[in-house]
Amino acid sequence: MKGNDSHIYVIFGASGDLTKRKLVPALYSLFVQGLLPDKFALLGVSRSEFTDDEFRFAMKTAVNEFKEIDDTAKIDDFATKIYYEPIKFSEAATYISLKKRIEQLRKDGDICGNSIFYLSTPPSLYGVIPSHLASVGLNKQDDGWKRVIIEKPFGYDLESATKLKDQLLEHWAEEQLFRIDHYLGKETVQNLLVTRFSNGIFEPLWNRNYVHHVEITSAESLGVEKRGGYYETSGALRDMIQNHLLQVAAFTAMESPSSLEPMAIRNEILKVLQSLRPIKKEDVKTHAIRGQYLASHIKNEAIPGYREEAGVDPNSMTETFAALKFYIDNWRWGGVPFYIRTGKRLPTRVTEVVIHFKSTPHFLFSQGTGHSTSNQLVIRIQPDEGILLKFGMKIPGAGFEVQNVNMDFHYSDLSHQRIPSAYERLLFDSIKGDSTLFARTEEVIEAWKFLTPVLDAWKNDKEIPLYGYPAGSWGPEKADDLIEDKEITWRYPCKNLSDDGIYCEL
Repeated sequence: MKGNDSHIYVIFGASGDLTKRKLVPALYSLFVQGLLPDKFALLGVSRSEFTDDEFRFAMKTAVNEFKEIDDTAKIDDFATKIYYEPIKFSEAATYISLKKRIEQLRKDGDICGNSIFYLSTPPSLYGVIPSHLASVGLNKQDDGWKRVIIEKPFGYDLESATKLKDQLLEHWAEEQLFRIDHYLGKETVQNLLVTRFSNGIFEPLWNRNYVHHVEITSAESLGVEKRGGYYETSGALRDMIQNHLLQVAAFTAMESPSSLEPMAIRNEILKVLQSLRPIKKEDVKTHAIRGQYLASHIKNEAIPGYREEAGVDPNSMTETFAALKFYIDNWRWGGVPFYIRTGKRLPTRVTEVVIHFKSTPHFLFSQGTGHSTSNQLVIRIQPDEGILLKFGMKIPGAGFEVQNVNMDFHYSDLSHQRIPSAYERLLFDSIKGDSTLFARTEEVIEAWKFLTPVLDAWKNDKEIPLYGYPAGSWGPEKADDLIEDKEITWRYPCKNLSDDGIYCEL
């Protein structure tokens, strides 16, 4: 698809892990597939001192190590389009040199003024860099489009997010800002729209009349690894729920857009976030559960507790597990509870959405072992992406005993189709100017508004407990109390890690 506009892709923080593990391999994959224009340049920017050749070698090494596509035959051609410019992010004067370098690359490559500035930097620079770019005119679109891509987190709380919003919008238009959420780049999240709005068997049931509750889980088997210092300033609620999982919830709950235009889809996402029922201060104890993983043994290996990790306060109250119960107050979802949980050091890595349908009003048949009277639609986002429908079937033989059976689809079954990585899809969309899968300012602010009472209560109310849970378990048992119907529990797709092995059902 060589029709894309020529442009320069500038990555701030180019010497960091994200650049070598995700961004450059994704751009190389687009290059191999012919999805980048011939007139293209990639300019790495960071404080480290590299020459162009040194940076090219580092990026070729990264592509070979973290490649997203098997074809490396064009890696030398790709490397000729890579350049590097050292810069001191907070010093305004260095942006004059950066502008000159960009102008020279345009001249040498016959590239128009189109530019993308990717901020793969600490969040403290999200307002600083765009302001300095604007100070030298690199935000002006008289010679071509200019876009800024911002990684999460967008603010630390409502106050800081609002301040950052004002800082960015002082020099940049909303349509120039792309807030990246790699969860939205995953094929299965996007397929939520297709599953719902292209299938007559699902859409009529996707409402309060037929859905008992909706469950969203994002579990990680790893701990904080070497990121204890960062995680201490974040926690599970900020790190996962405020951005990734509330966006997934919005995709799950949104109304049908009037078209597939980005604004139409984003408008419906915003409406969902605006319809979230506020959690009152006095309800936080019953609507939000927090936990922190404790030392344990998994498969005979000693696993440290969170407070024993490097960079973590020995008396830390930071949650590594968070679970919420909330409602969406609109016509479609009135009265239907939504449950979200996320945590580290859980039994396995899995992210999925589960639609729990209501049981039949009168159950005629005897239940076999493990049979549930309600049907489930499981949308697995990662890993082993796919969709599973669970329903009852008669057990062969006399009588009418029923057991659950599965009807499933795995993306891996599409052997002739390559599934692009989330970053590959999102980087390509940023080049096209398609903002569908990027969060807009109002969405981020609404998410922070919704979570502020929980964050404030967890910070200030010493009576709200932080529950411990053994590493390798499914989190605090107290999280089960969020689900008021005692006949229903969270879906547990895998056995505990302490078992001899893990069986993960899609």
